Amino acid sequence: MRDLILMPVQAREKVNLAQFADDATVVLEENNQCLPKDLHFIEANTVEVGINHLANECITPVFAKDNELTINHSQFIDAVCDATNDFFNGETVSSPKIRVSHVIKGRTPEAIHKKANELLESEKTIYYERCAFSIDVPTIYETIEGNKLNLSIVGVRAYNQMNLYSKKSPELFKLAIGFKNQVCCNMCIFTDGYKDDLKVSNVSELYNGALELFNNFNPAKQIHLLQTLGNTTMSEHQFCQILGRMRLYQCLPNIMQKRLPRMLLTDTQINSVAKSYINDENFCGTGGELNMWKFYNLLTGANKSSYIDSFLDRSLNATEMAVGINMALHGDEKYKWFID
Repeated sequence: MRDLILMPVQAREKVNLAQFADDATVVLEENNQCLPKDLHFIEANTVEVGINHLANECITPVFAKDNELTINHSQFIDAVCDATNDFFNGETVSSPKIRVSHVIKGRTPEAIHKKANELLESEKTIYYERCAFSIDVPTIYETIEGNKLNLSIVGVRAYNQMNLYSKKSPELFKLAIGFKNQVCCNMCIFTDGYKDDLKVSNVSELYNGALELFNNFNPAKQIHLLQTLGNTTMSEHQFCQILGRMRLYQCLPNIMQKRLPRMLLTDTQINSVAKSYINDENFCGTGGELNMWKFYNLLTGANKSSYIDSFLDRSLNATEMAVGINMALHGDEKYKWFID
């Protein structure tokens, strides 16, 4: 595995990028292949939209008590795109893939007395409560177990996690950098690549927050941890034991759950893991055995059915579960309950 040192560059006068100038080690190989068009990094009840739709055809919600504008979805995406292009200067950066859900419909004041079927397009208003996007850097990647993994940045914004009925206050965003498995678009998120409480008051702070996250991320460490998963194999009996414990976890009293490592996948998603173990063409169990790399991808694949507002939290938890159970199979005590 060859290493390349990338450093952020001076790109905007209003931002001092020198403070983020620590070296970031990344894995570099050759050009990436195109993704199949029917694969998405998140599915659930989301639909794909373009940045122009968000910027030009959607209204911007406000804080009710002072009528101050929020930072809208398109501004969030543009800020992270700018930070990505500036930090990874010289690399290929793809256009953002945007998924939205929970549409909020309205109408202009002139159309307040019209029936819904009488509304003109110009009289309708719309915005989306939740938005997620993914930006790939396809020239930075590694191959694990025959799967190509691109460096990828994922952002999440959910207005339902804010109090829009108050005065303007710092706004909550979630941002992650990790590797995306190009076979299935599953996201691999680790703690040092995830900011789940990025609270900012303006777009410049968003830009700075993205740069800081990129600078703190250690891609070589993540790649090494992902590679080690392929070195451990579990039997079908152990796999069934783990699934049973995961189902049981959901029914435990809160006081018992708090004694165990957290597990965020739902019963439906655990069922999806079981089905994929049998049917998934890339990560199914073979010969009664399953290595931990495949198990990890069964978890991240099931997570793609999460709603946008819980997607990144469960992505990180899938990593925690896979790494923890991998260690338990080698004698570590923390996740031992799941394999006993």
